[in-house]
Amino acid sequence: MSNTHADRSQAELTQEIEDLGLESPEVIQTSLAAAMTLGLKGGIFYRNAKLTCLNLLLTYQEGCQGRCGYCGLEQKRSEKTKGTTFIRVAWPTYSFDLILERTKQYQNSLKRICLSMITHKRAFEDSLSLVSRLHSEVDLPISILCAPTLINKTEDLQKLKEAGADQLGVSIDTATAEIFQEYRGKGVRGPHRWEHYWEILRKGVAVFGQGQVSVHLIVGLGESEQEMVMALQQVHDLGAVVHLFSFYPEPGSALAEKAAPSLSQYRRMQLARYLIMNDLASARTMCFNSSEQVYDFGMDVEPYVASGQPFRTSGCPGHDGETACNRPYGNERPGTTLANYPFVPNLQDVEQIRGELYAGLMEGVEQL
Repeated sequence: MSNTHADRSQAELTQEIEDLGLESPEVIQTSLAAAMTLGLKGGIFYRNAKLTCLNLLLTYQEGCQGRCGYCGLEQKRSEKTKGTTFIRVAWPTYSFDLILERTKQYQNSLKRICLSMITHKRAFEDSLSLVSRLHSEVDLPISILCAPTLINKTEDLQKLKEAGADQLGVSIDTATAEIFQEYRGKGVRGPHRWEHYWEILRKGVAVFGQGQVSVHLIVGLGESEQEMVMALQQVHDLGAVVHLFSFYPEPGSALAEKAAPSLSQYRRMQLARYLIMNDLASARTMCFNSSEQVYDFGMDVEPYVASGQPFRTSGCPGHDGETACNRPYGNERPGTTLANYPFVPNLQDVEQIRGELYAGLMEGVEQL
């Protein structure tokens, strides 16, 4: 495909890719926000948000071999919905050469690149190739969101680092082994194993270093707040950091009808994540009620709530140390209520957050 295909409709591009059987590494998917940032799609960002991380996703005709019940890439989705969305937003497909060309052109607008594997037999080797090419041609730090099921040896992780990735991501997603089994393992006849994901996390920290490995956790898959807080602490104790997502029901997925978590639940988990990751508090000093909701963080949290920082999108940093992967509106549609703020919340936002933070708390006290 020629680079001039940027001017054609996405429907035409998708049909051509399907007709020619094109796959990664020749083509790559990128988020709608990234396509807008690279001038490949029209549109504006609500409240003038700016995307600062280029998110890329490997793509194959066979699709992802994982069967995760909540995922937009899940194989059992209908042909009308399969692969059209992922973490809520559209992911159009372009030639990798075009994406690389545009990345060089818009490099000053970006702070990082994140390449995501999917569970496919070719994904690891293709990731090595693409990370190496990006590293050699673009002056931006690179994250690799790995597919742990494809990785067995420490040497595999070392290869990813040597190719040019400075940050490793591990999408454990669920706070408990039981929920993981239900939605990623035997419950959906999937290939993923809880123990193996944590093993790769530990190996990743050994290879990439403390603070250079991130874990994705999704709030609202059926865990209690206490279980999520304990998972946050466990990740932190291993030397990794958590990037938090709010569950969003993907159309066509097995959990399409499942409700998203309440905003108050998500706010408390955002605050708990921030305090734990920054060594300001511990899961062991937080208090939970009989419904396993956190009602006391064990410290005065008002200065941190007032700053708005705990409620911003958490993601890998850029060279400046600030969050680069800010994923504007990846968890919600643009509007008056945001789950993750892709910018610093203003005073009105903070006032709204305060009202949300302790809403829906049940009575009853319990010390962890």
